Amino acid sequence: MPSSTTQETPTGTDGVSLSHGLKQRHLSMIALGGVIGAGLFVGSGAGIAAAGPSIVVAYALSGLLVMLVMRMLGEMSAAYPSSGSFSAHAERAIGPWAGFTAGWSFWVLLCTAVGLEGIGAAKIVSGWLPGTPEWAWVALFMVVFCGTNLAAVKNFGEFEFWFAALKVAAITLFLLLGVLAILGVLPGTDSPGAGNLTDFLPNGGEGLVIGLLASVFAYGGLETVTIAAAESENPVQGVASAVRTAMWRIALFYVGSMAVIVTLVPWDSKEVVEKGPYVAALDELGIPGAGQLMNVVVLVALLSAMNANIYGASRIAYSLVERGQGPKGLGRVSGGVPRIAVLASCVFGFLCVLLSYWRPNDVFAWLLNMIGAVILVVWIFIAVSQLRLRRRTEREAPGKLVVRMWAFPWLTWLALAGMAAVFVLMAREPDTRVQLYSTGGMTLVLAAVGYAWQRARARR
Repeated sequence: MPSSTTQETPTGTDGVSLSHGLKQRHLSMIALGGVIGAGLFVGSGAGIAAAGPSIVVAYALSGLLVMLVMRMLGEMSAAYPSSGSFSAHAERAIGPWAGFTAGWSFWVLLCTAVGLEGIGAAKIVSGWLPGTPEWAWVALFMVVFCGTNLAAVKNFGEFEFWFAALKVAAITLFLLLGVLAILGVLPGTDSPGAGNLTDFLPNGGEGLVIGLLASVFAYGGLETVTIAAAESENPVQGVASAVRTAMWRIALFYVGSMAVIVTLVPWDSKEVVEKGPYVAALDELGIPGAGQLMNVVVLVALLSAMNANIYGASRIAYSLVERGQGPKGLGRVSGGVPRIAVLASCVFGFLCVLLSYWRPNDVFAWLLNMIGAVILVVWIFIAVSQLRLRRRTEREAPGKLVVRMWAFPWLTWLALAGMAAVFVLMAREPDTRVQLYSTGGMTLVLAAVGYAWQRARARR
């Protein structure tokens, strides 16, 4: 059994510590804006097309699962703040091999996501400026955010603060306009009533399953706040505040916006997929220029996700190396920033972009499949870690339990059952089955390497 005293030291491999440059306002807005991810704006259209109005149920169910995961992660992160977040918790609770597996798989996921978000942002800008090469825009975005993350953590915090503020303002305005239109009090529009909701399950249970799987992966990115908390002025207070408000944020932004969209727009409208559900809903209201303005918000969401994922990837890599689970060079800290880890994460992300152009049908497709279910693997490590750490913390340091998981251990077990159910659903669907197997293969390889490393270190 791993030692209960396993702690992450506060310094890098060169003895220099990370800074604590994130203020409480940064952390609060990162937590708020982190809920409004690129997956909500970009990926929800396919889910609506498959599930119809029942997408609201899909987002509510997956949202409940995410709330439980965030509560578990918040409990551990408030008790043991660490830039390694769930990776450090897994090492403390299960063993070094678990921290190695969770950490490096998530690093691959974040770096690949940086490339995907860069591609998505470049497509929007290239649409506004026809003839400009997409790869050049991706390179520009990568340079900007790499530079931001290299300079100081407060720069990352400032970018995310304003990105999040714009996203929150935009989606709040969208919800307000949508509700007014549904009530029939928005000037120039007629209430759609419940006409678009009559065919609630247009594709039966199979459509709901597809929508559920799409909604699960739209919630990715909520973990960033627990990573960032370690570099804030008050990590415990920041994590506790973020976790306690997660429920209303998820209900309002995700479930609420899905309900507004499917009420305003017919679920089978081609525009829902082609333009995106938010743009389609605003076009339906006939607000001049609103659809194009929403494209600006989507661009901001993608750039925000790029910035956050470069930050998250660099800190996960730093934490892993700090615990002796990676190349020492990645753990070097300069000016309070793990700059080599930032550069390595950006290089990996841009390599993914190049692969999307050079080898789109084999290597890039394989990489996308490999990260397809990583977030579920991470959630399982979080749940198992919380099950083991909660009892230990109650015995050894009960004062650290500032945030407590609801109805422990029953809701933790319920969350694990929900994750297992998602795995079963993925295995049933041809499109997600290959992702499940590819992610499973990567996880097993990393677990084997991590276990071999753990055994080798134990023999020293």
